[in-house]
Amino acid sequence: MADEPLVLGIETSCDETGVGIVRGTTLLADAVASSVDEHARFGGVVPEVASRAHLEAMVPTIDRALKEAGITARDLDGVAVTAGPGLAGALLVGVSAAKAYAYALGKPLYGVNHLASHICVDQLEHGPLPEPTMALLVSGGHSSLLLSSDITSDVRPMGATIDDAAGEAFDKIARVLDLGFPGGPVIDRYAREGDPAAIAFPRGLSGPRDPAYDFSFSGLKTSVARWIEARRAAGEEVPVRDVAASFQEAVVDVLTRKAVRACKDEGVDHLMIGGGVAANSRLRALAQERCEAAGIRLRVPRPKLCTDNGAMVAALGAEMVARNRSASDWDLSADSSLPVTDPHVPGNGHGHDHDHVHEVSKENLYP
Repeated sequence: MADEPLVLGIETSCDETGVGIVRGTTLLADAVASSVDEHARFGGVVPEVASRAHLEAMVPTIDRALKEAGITARDLDGVAVTAGPGLAGALLVGVSAAKAYAYALGKPLYGVNHLASHICVDQLEHGPLPEPTMALLVSGGHSSLLLSSDITSDVRPMGATIDDAAGEAFDKIARVLDLGFPGGPVIDRYAREGDPAAIAFPRGLSGPRDPAYDFSFSGLKTSVARWIEARRAAGEEVPVRDVAASFQEAVVDVLTRKAVRACKDEGVDHLMIGGGVAANSRLRALAQERCEAAGIRLRVPRPKLCTDNGAMVAALGAEMVARNRSASDWDLSADSSLPVTDPHVPGNGHGHDHDHVHEVSKENLYP
């Protein structure tokens, strides 16, 4: 245990200020400060509100994580941070904080990819990732199928959403049904009491000539909204639970069908599901059912590790240290569109001597 890398991870890609501390593949602390309530009245995340919330929450959340882990900042072997993708202003808060802590402590800095982190977090739950691993990442901003043979250096996109992400569709339908924000948990709750076969909503990009692994939820979202509007225009009551169940079934049917197909086509016997929508109970159940039928082992982290958190960033950072990947330079910047093919942002070796504990940090910056 003691010789495994001890890494602090900072996640600020959206509205969660997440700070995690990991030793190797063991989670020591997972502190989160959410600003979701501040966005609820707007019906979605407001980037400027998120950035300001990160500024206020950063230091207290880091202090809370260090206390939870029972360590001091000087015990760390490195600091990892989400460099992208995400909201530019929100990312900048996290990157700036990570630089400050890493420089003050004389520790290496690792700018890592948000999506790769969502995959790597499963190591904290189920042990080292198989190589290769097929990953289905589903959240408010992403719906992606990814194939990784090495989470620190090789992540290949198989398919992605061409319009609305699944989580975004959940939020929009919840808004149409007047169920509030965020939409994922509330639709999941209502759907449990509804009939998933009550309404035949469309399955996007499911035809024989459609892209095998890409997703589209915009048409589904429009179809559901128009169905609801037609009922209301006719003065009829909208069966909220049946609508929620039927909509949810249309989403998870496509997600799981395409993920299992990708595993079969690539000869991969493991499927990992991550991202905020991976907390959806029906997605987990249907994925388990279809994976068992196909002889595929399913790996899904517990719900708290599926949503955005600092633990996933720390997990990938620890893996970077363990595999001797190069640290990032001090001029690391946030990249709101950082491609998933870049699991981390390596430095060029100029001006970032991580073997040297900066003299100024010994006495002045971090007592």
